Amino acid sequence: HHEKIGTEIFDLTIHFPEAAAEAVPGQFVCLYCKDGSRLLPRPISICDTEKEQGLIRMVYRIAGKGTREISGYKSGQMIEVMGPLGNGFTPNEEEAILIGGGIGIPPMLALAKSLAGVKKVVLGYRDETFLLKEFQEVCDTFVATEDGSLGTRGTVIDAMTEHGVSGKSIYSCGPMPMLKAIAAFANEKGMYAQISLEERMACGIGACLGCICKTKDKNHHTNVGNARICKDGPVFDAKEVLFL
Repeated sequence: HHEKIGTEIFDLTIHFPEAAAEAVPGQFVCLYCKDGSRLLPRPISICDTEKEQGLIRMVYRIAGKGTREISGYKSGQMIEVMGPLGNGFTPNEEEAILIGGGIGIPPMLALAKSLAGVKKVVLGYRDETFLLKEFQEVCDTFVATEDGSLGTRGTVIDAMTEHGVSGKSIYSCGPMPMLKAIAAFANEKGMYAQISLEERMACGIGACLGCICKTKDKNHHTNVGNARICKDGPVFDAKEVLFL
């Protein structure tokens, strides 16, 4: 299944039973283009899975020539896929706040569906919304938009403050400035937080060292505070990451 659901945003479901059986919220897969000039795969986060049917769902935005090529694929075509990759979320069930921003929203849907405890979702959009109804069907959902066209005008933290959203832990995915603000917010409130970092990747398996982030803990091989987002993440304890 493949359809356009927004401005250059697409909803893609593939039949990949082995990966669907293993995948956990927060992981991603790498999709390979058919154009031989594009050797590197395109990493796309997993939005949801249907394990019994062997399906993996991804919602992605066109970001370059590779994803633009993929956006033209039709149902029934074969695609080369590697995954699931990376480390996903390891949440508890106690009053969780799930926060997604931009194209970091899709991976929060699987997490929202998997949590049985009290949960609230805060979503940040520029203006155009997507997947909103599906989140609203799962739990209480609050929205922030940059232009104020829906929900709170401003950031996800503005929306949390306006609606008094509280909890014991935060799980989030989105652009780096948003994650930096959430890490600071969680630290100020004494909350546990896990964040999923978005980054351009090359190999997707930690071999090329092309998606490094700075961390407080030093790598025992190099004695440098570096972590590979694809292999050591993409999900990290917010207190481990150094935001530059």
